[in-house]
Amino acid sequence: MSRTVYVNGQYLPEEEAKVSIFDRGFLFADGVYEVTSVLGGKLVDFGGHAKRLERSLKELDMAAPVDMDELLEIHRQLVEKNGIDEGLIYLQITRGAAADRDFAFPPEDTPPTIVLFTQSKPGLADSPAARTGIKVISIEDQRWGRRDIKTVQLLYPSMGKMMAKAAGADDAWMVEDGFVTEGTSNNAYIIKNGTLITRHLGNEILHGITRAAVLRFAREAQMTVEERPFTIDEAKEADEAFITSASAFVMPVVELDGQTIGAGAPGAVSARLREIYLDEMRKAAV
Repeated sequence: MSRTVYVNGQYLPEEEAKVSIFDRGFLFADGVYEVTSVLGGKLVDFGGHAKRLERSLKELDMAAPVDMDELLEIHRQLVEKNGIDEGLIYLQITRGAAADRDFAFPPEDTPPTIVLFTQSKPGLADSPAARTGIKVISIEDQRWGRRDIKTVQLLYPSMGKMMAKAAGADDAWMVEDGFVTEGTSNNAYIIKNGTLITRHLGNEILHGITRAAVLRFAREAQMTVEERPFTIDEAKEADEAFITSASAFVMPVVELDGQTIGAGAPGAVSARLREIYLDEMRKAAV
């Protein structure tokens, strides 16, 4: 049985879903996206994702094809139609399809393209990797300058994933001007002497929805939080390290560039933050 997907106002079998070859998301990566986790058949932090989506659209002067209440209902319908208990919903909005390929934006009345699909991932919250930790490598950050906008320009992060794979690692942390920006699809953190350190918000990193929640929970737990850049050398000397994302939640990092971080196993702080995050997000899920 195929998935039911959503394309421009219609719920369709995935085999019947079509987008124009002139769509600007296909031709120019002129689009934005969001990924929302589903736990227990409910949406995790949908409000945060919706708010960031609105910001991304505004930054690119792109029209929203639906309002956020309608978008929530579309998400819920896809969860129901596909029987998703644990998994992800991918949303993409592009500037639409003009009559032909042209670098200039199409006329303002060109309808945006909106597509959504689900990914069923049983056991998403009980990932074995969370018990063992992941390995990362460092690579040069060669992305464009507006990483705070969640665009579909993901070629270099994809290349970074493959660099990590070739090195026998799970992911890569990107480095610019000597400091870690973020992972290929996640925000990066270290813990030293009880202090949680992660890069401050700016154009250099994505303003992670999971990041915001985890930092809030850390402060509520009376942890010291420093939002500042850190180096690879600092990370190697850290007591713990971890990443956050909508699909990985809080994921411990136990090795960087072949060097063990801390005890080489998930630490108590990152494990506790993962536990708090999952507990609180399950309670608040819609």
